[in-house]
Order: sequence, then C-alpha cells, then structure tokens
Amino acid sequence: MSGSTMKMQRFTTMKMSFHTNSQGLSKVKPSSEELMSNILNRKWRLHLPDTNIHQIRLSPVGGENKNGPLSNMNFINNSHPCLGDQLMEKDSQNPSFYVVRDDLLHPLVNGNKARKLDGLLPLLMDHLVTDVVTCGGCQSAHGAAVAVSCAEIGIKSHLLLRGEQPEVLTGYNLISTLYGNVTYVPRHLYAQRETMLKTHANLVAGNAGEVLCCNDILETFSTSETSGASNMGKMNSCTSIEDYPRKVLIINEGAGDVVALLGAIRLVKYLCQSHLLGRERRVRLVVDAGTGTTAIGLGLGALCLGVPWEVTAVMLVETIDAFQQREKCLISDFRTKFGDHCLTNIDNGVVHWVERNRKRKFGNVLEGEIEACQQIARQTGILADPVYTLAAWELAVQLSNDKEDDAQVVMLHTGGTLGMFGLAQRYKSYFHGLKH
Repeated sequence: MSGSTMKMQRFTTMKMSFHTNSQGLSKVKPSSEELMSNILNRKWRLHLPDTNIHQIRLSPVGGENKNGPLSNMNFINNSHPCLGDQLMEKDSQNPSFYVVRDDLLHPLVNGNKARKLDGLLPLLMDHLVTDVVTCGGCQSAHGAAVAVSCAEIGIKSHLLLRGEQPEVLTGYNLISTLYGNVTYVPRHLYAQRETMLKTHANLVAGNAGEVLCCNDILETFSTSETSGASNMGKMNSCTSIEDYPRKVLIINEGAGDVVALLGAIRLVKYLCQSHLLGRERRVRLVVDAGTGTTAIGLGLGALCLGVPWEVTAVMLVETIDAFQQREKCLISDFRTKFGDHCLTNIDNGVVHWVERNRKRKFGNVLEGEIEACQQIARQTGILADPVYTLAAWELAVQLSNDKEDDAQVVMLHTGGTLGMFGLAQRYKSYFHGLKH
C-alpha cells in the first residue's frame, strides 16, 4: 500500500470518528422543535455531552478575612450528590452550590473550549478544511485548545500569539508550541485582528487555496453531510492530502462565533434531564466570561429548552455595554442561521452580566487570590485559577448565601488551570509566599 493511500485512509477514518446525536426532545414546544433539531441532530466532537456534577457545602469560620477573599469560609466537596428528584431545594441554613466539572473533559483543553469546538470540528472534517488560523494572547487557552484539537483530527493549526516569545515556554504557550505552528505578532499589528488573521490565512492558503470563516461552513446536519461527501470525492482524485489545495478556516479570537454556541446548548440539554438538574427547578447558572460566548450559548439553550434558568456571567474584561453588544450580535447571527420565528422575548438578552468583586486589568492577579485557589484545592480537590474560575467560584459562594433567592446555584467550571504555570512565571512572589 502506498504512503499516499495510507494517509487517505487515516484521513477518512478520522472523519468517521465524530459522533451523531439524533435523540428526540421531550417537552419542547412545537415552535422550538425544528430549531432544536437543526442544533442538536448533527455530528459532535465529544462522544457524549456528559459531565460530572459535584456539590460544595459551605462552612463559615470565625475570624477576620485577612488572607484572601475566601479565608472566612471552609468548603466540603460531595463528589456524588443527590440529583434529580432527590436534589434538595436551596437550604439557607446549610448553604451549598453545585459545580459542573467541565474542567475534567480533557487534560489539555479547557471545558468551555471543548464545548465551543464540539459542533465546529466535525464541520471542519466535512468541509475538508486542511488548516486553521486563529489568535490569542501569549498564554491563550483558546490557542492551545485549537492546536490540540486540530492535531487530534489531522488538521494543521496556525496560532498568532500577541507579543514576544517568553524566555521559558510554559503552560498554554508550551502546549500551543508543541501542537501547533506559533507566530508571535507585535502588539501594534495584533490590534488589527481581522486584517492580521486574513493576511496570515492567505499566506497559508497560497495562490491555489481557499480561505473561509466559521459562518461559511455552518450548515444543517443534512447539508453538511452532502457537502462532505462531495468534497471527499474531489479529494480522492488527488494523489495525497498534500497535493490537495489548502482550505484554510479562520477562527476568531476566543472562538467567539455563532457555531461555538452549539456545544453550550447541547450541555444545557444534558443538564436539564430529569435525573440531573431537571426542567422545573429554578437554577442560577454561574460562569466566568472572557468573550461571553459560553454564557450566551447557555442562555440561549435555557430559552430554547424552556427551563427556568438564569445565566449569570462574571465579566473578566471590558464593560457591560461591550458584552451586551456582543450578545446582540451573536443572537442576531443565531437567528439568521436557525430561524427568527423560534426566538421571542429576548430583547433584554439571555445573560445577566455582572462585574467581578475586585476589578483589575485582564490577566492580572491580586493579593490573596493564589492563596484562595490553594485553599479550594486543598479542601475540595478542585483546582480553580485566579484569572477565570475563581471569579465564578466567589460569585457562587455569594449567591449561595443569599437567603432571599431560592434558586439553586450551579457553577460551570470551565477549566483554565494550565494558566497557573504562566502565572507562576509572572507572579513569582505570590507563589513563593504560599503556605507549605
């Protein structure tokens, strides 16, 4: 068997490794049935949408809060809580919240990144995308997720990282370099993201190649199957994958495209099953927000599935106006792709945006936050990070202690823990001061 034939067989095998979810939906209004079919009856990267759910019980301790934002609180982790009909109503005397452990989905890919790519990666294979171009900061979790995920399915990734190469490669930067093709871009050029991405994508594509964006390949399940079969026939006429003209896809920073909403909606459908969180109980779903895409996807999922959940997102950067504007744009794109008639009463949005307790520039760490992450890890076995998930954890604690609100608090743990390695480089004094 020739080398080119073996490569083609491996490519075809990878294409068939995606999984299809064709289960019907129960208790969905007829007007939403077609919408849910278009969203959920497609190929997915994750074999199952399943995730673990833990319960964190709060135990206040005496003394002043001197060593961090959570030092006056102890945490007890119940890794096998009662769910479904046995899930207890919110108890103001013994507060607790639940943690959706999406940080456990993949050893190198953040949970929210895995969800964003859940619906996109199969489309890349169906449309025979050969290369992906995206961008992010030097320690971009998004860049690392794209690099790892694309390598797993045989697609080349090209990562444009802001700033200069660090002296020591570590954390997400190291993973990005190992799995993808990294180019460091000066900050003044990176500021023009759209131009930067298009220029680099054209270089990768060459004269005979093609450059696409995510919306170009977002089609219904049946259409993507047809286009995939057609393109595979064209590719089979080539002698090898290398001889096929490059088809380059641009993924925006943070995967903030409408296709990234699909995985979050799929997660909501999984969580609202009767043996988990159910469809009747009021839930306040808390998540940290970098671009806000995950939060918007969760909010749309709750709306489309008709569950009484409120998505509360802790903003890590920018302003409420900026997040609300991005929310309007994504919802508009969503309506265009999946049908305007299915979405009503969303003039006020689908996410409640809140600022984090202690403001700072994005990526900065404040005194006491590393100790707070250490405390959570030692008491629960759950690793939070000070840039992203600690903000969601703090808000979950605050809402759990709100005796006026009877909604069950659920935090989505999105991951972010590899970022600790990069932070240890930048904030050496904070880590040297940790208690042994």
